[in-house]
Formats: sequence, C-alpha cells, structure tokens
Amino acid sequence: MNRVESILISQPKPESNKSPYFDLEKKYGIKVDFRPFIHVEEVRAKEFRREKIKIEEHNSIIFTSRNSIEHFFRICNEMRIKMSAETKYFCTSEAIALYLQKFIQYRKRKVFFGTGKSKSLMDILSKHKDANRFLLPCTDIHKEDIPEFLDKNDFNYSKAVLYRTVCSDLSDLEDITYDMIVFFSPSGVKSLFQNFPEFKQNNTRIAAFGPTTSKAVVDSDLRLDLKAPIPKAPSMTMSIEQYLKKSNN
Repeated sequence: MNRVESILISQPKPESNKSPYFDLEKKYGIKVDFRPFIHVEEVRAKEFRREKIKIEEHNSIIFTSRNSIEHFFRICNEMRIKMSAETKYFCTSEAIALYLQKFIQYRKRKVFFGTGKSKSLMDILSKHKDANRFLLPCTDIHKEDIPEFLDKNDFNYSKAVLYRTVCSDLSDLEDITYDMIVFFSPSGVKSLFQNFPEFKQNNTRIAAFGPTTSKAVVDSDLRLDLKAPIPKAPSMTMSIEQYLKKSNN
C-alpha cells in the first residue's frame, strides 16, 4: 500500500481551524487541500415565475438545508413576498431550524424539526398533513426521499427549484496530482469527468461519503478505496485516518 502524502477534499475549506482534517494534516505530516467541485447558482425571480408557483398560497415550508432557507427568503425578497406570521416551518434538524433566526423572529414562529434523519422529519410532517399546503424549496439535484414520501401520502405540496447545483471550473488542477481525492456527492464525481474527461485513476485513492456517492464512483469505473460512514468510522475523517494508519506506517 503506497503512502498518502496529499489529499484533495472536494469541499470548501472549513472556516474553523479546529477541523479534524487539519488534525490529520499535523498528525501524519501530509498535505490536505480543499477545492469545491460543485457550486450553487441561484434561480432568479423572473425565471422562477415560469414555474407558476405562488409561494404566498403555502402555509407550511419544508427545509432540508441552509441553502434552501437562504434561497427561499432571497426569492421572497426579490418578489416582495411577506410570509404570514402563522407560517409553519419544518426542518430536517435543529441546526437547520436555528439557521432560520437569520430571517425570522424564531421564538414567535411555529418551527418544527427532526433529528437529522429524513424519517424523523416524515413522522413530524405526518402529524401536520391536514389543513396545510406545503412548499419544498430545493435544488435541481436533490434526494427523492422527501418528495416520494409526500407523493405517496397524498400531501398537498409544491416543489420549488430555487437554485441549481453546477460543476465548478477545475482547469487549474489539470497538472496537479493527489494521492487521494475525497468525494461527498455524485455531482462531485460528475464534475471530475466534466473537467477531465480523460481522467485516469492510476494510484490515486478515491474516498466517498454516503452510499449514493459510492455508487457514483463505482458507476464511473473508478476504484473505490475507502468510504464512510461505516460501523467503525461514522465520519469521513475517521475513515481516512484508518486508511492512513495502514498506508503511512
């Protein structure tokens, strides 16, 4: 097993210096770089109007990410829509719910949140199905579990695409090689080949977070060398460290 001297994380660099990636860098004397392979582009109000969705007619909003919150309130501002104080907000996790504080008077609003798992959010939504018209702000590339649940259980809802996930320009990395590349979404894998159609893995180790990302790696005829979460490594950094213990000793 060849040593790993350099790792490329296909995400933005953490804002905090306390990131476990920096701990790995110091502990194993390796180089860890960060570069987002994908980025978000907003859907402007003029384009959104073509969807013929009237936001103000919905009294319950479902948020699955901070991005969905930001772009929902952005589009409301662009279209001069003021949500009623009685609007209900349903969030995947408490962290996402607390992000609402940037846009609403949190303590005076009806906010519900799950544990971070889609199933917990679904259980909450089921209790509020009647007399509510839901809006699901999302990107063009999103998990289908929530929409499928809403369809299957005959919820009155609309899906609003307010932003898009697009491939970033990575041309400046053309002549740079890394011992390991870490992916966090199928879109990241797509971006690699969109930028470098002739990419050859050779000795580069590929890491993937989540089953859909792992599948995208394998479907792209790449060798999947490590993944997370797994029972002994629930996080990507833990999985990388387990690999480094073997490769760099």
